[in-house]
Amino acid sequence: MKGQEISPCRSKIYIMQDGTRVLSRSRLRELVKEMIDPDLQIQPNGVDLTLRAVEQIIDSGAIGFENKDRKISRSVRLEFDEDGWIKLEQGIYKVIFNEVVQIPHDCMAIGLPRSSLLRCGVTIETAVWDAGYMGRSEALLLVMNPAGFRMKKNARILQLVFLRLEERIEEDDGYKGTYQLENL
Repeated sequence: MKGQEISPCRSKIYIMQDGTRVLSRSRLRELVKEMIDPDLQIQPNGVDLTLRAVEQIIDSGAIGFENKDRKISRSVRLEFDEDGWIKLEQGIYKVIFNEVVQIPHDCMAIGLPRSSLLRCGVTIETAVWDAGYMGRSEALLLVMNPAGFRMKKNARILQLVFLRLEERIEEDDGYKGTYQLENL
């Protein structure tokens, strides 16, 4: 965000010049349910989401301008071993989080990989989490490390940062897409 500075304010919410705010810890407990350990997962500027399941993408997908042209790639669930670990070869996977997220109509969220994943040659991609969304979300996991990567069930893998919008959107204008209430 070139030309926009972030400056701290009294309430531990960070304000950008355009009026957007990053929510503080106290508000985050209300927005993310079914956390394994809120005291560990709630960070100074976001919430760590944890790994519920891993799926391997097995076919192609499609997207066009209209939703009728969309075809989501099928996937199959992979199993954790008896100790709760899974070994992933280099490639792409879908991950499903444990937590149920509810984005209020005055917020949006952005998901970022935890830095430990990046240091191992792994990243996570998500779309913007729109105002009004509620569900147990999914994301794309990219294992770029040629040696692969091991993950343990319930590992903290993504930090979700909530931003307060400059203006609250109307209920009817909130997220109403296909993924509303997903995985619930």
